[in-house]
Amino acid sequence: MLTRLHLYLVDFTAMLVIGALVGYAMVENQDKPWWLVGPAAELIALPVALRRFRPMTALVVTTVTTAAAVVGEVLPAEALGAPLAAVCFTLYTVAVERPKSWSLAGFAGATAVVSAVSGGDQENGLVVLVVIVVLGAVWAIGYTTQLRRSFLERETAQRSEQALADERLRIARELHDVVAHNLSLIAVQAANAAHVRSPGHAYQALDVISETSRAALTEMRGLLGVLRSDADLTPSPGLDGLPGLADRASLAGVRVSLDVRGEPTVPDGIGLSVYRIVQEALTNVVKHAAPASCTVAVDVRPEAVRVEVTDDGPGVKDLGVNDLGTGHGLAGMRERVAVYGGTFSAGPGPDGGFRVVAELPQR
Repeated sequence: MLTRLHLYLVDFTAMLVIGALVGYAMVENQDKPWWLVGPAAELIALPVALRRFRPMTALVVTTVTTAAAVVGEVLPAEALGAPLAAVCFTLYTVAVERPKSWSLAGFAGATAVVSAVSGGDQENGLVVLVVIVVLGAVWAIGYTTQLRRSFLERETAQRSEQALADERLRIARELHDVVAHNLSLIAVQAANAAHVRSPGHAYQALDVISETSRAALTEMRGLLGVLRSDADLTPSPGLDGLPGLADRASLAGVRVSLDVRGEPTVPDGIGLSVYRIVQEALTNVVKHAAPASCTVAVDVRPEAVRVEVTDDGPGVKDLGVNDLGTGHGLAGMRERVAVYGGTFSAGPGPDGGFRVVAELPQR
């Protein structure tokens, strides 16, 4: 890929070549003073090297100087090849860098001037036609390049916006999983502490609230730490965190039976998804079915990880917002599974209660 330095070297080389050709053509025209050769050649060729800084100015200077040199008979009309190349270089840059209206004006002006000085009689009509076609092609290529660059810039911006939206969704999902799970446990224990008469039971509920709130703060700090750093330096929860989820749900009055089968080593993304699915499922059990018994079965196979969470609570008749809060929990679980092309189902179990089943492919 060409760097900016390489582009400047190309421009400088083109300037030297065009300047040499223009100077040679002027020297051959011995009828005019020799001291006009240097300034005229420089004014025609120098803008080629400066076209990336002032494209429109470069085009105007090159075009006007070429016309003046031909009209003043310093440059023969038949030696327009090198000056035309200089006009093409500067016109291309104008078409790429400037708005369409400006570049069209530059194209029209350059075409009119160069065509006029290349010959005005019918014998030179073919030369004029060639000039128009060449400059038109140069402008079209330059403007097409501008459109392509604009499209790529918009596409890059859209990708950045989509990545930002995806990251916001991921953060919102993580926050929901952390906050909803722990606050549900805290709410249940706070309600228990308010109704029990035994101080010992009340103290036990307060201990659960204290432990759960500390766990929530720890997860929140980890999530915020990731947001403040350039890389994720904090290990994400995975299958090894499932016993902790079961213990906290048990403290909230849900008897949890955890069964993890197979090799517990899975990719971090799948491990986090399994953890969050189980966390959200247990949160729903605590909120809607406690006190109840719950079974969490995780089957790790080479081709997929299967998660099944069932409870023996009263179950629900509908999966809408009236029964399961805002419904973001189920939607979040479904989205996590969809990322890996897996399957997800949630609904009443065959023997009552509620059943959540998710399968995440590993291949």
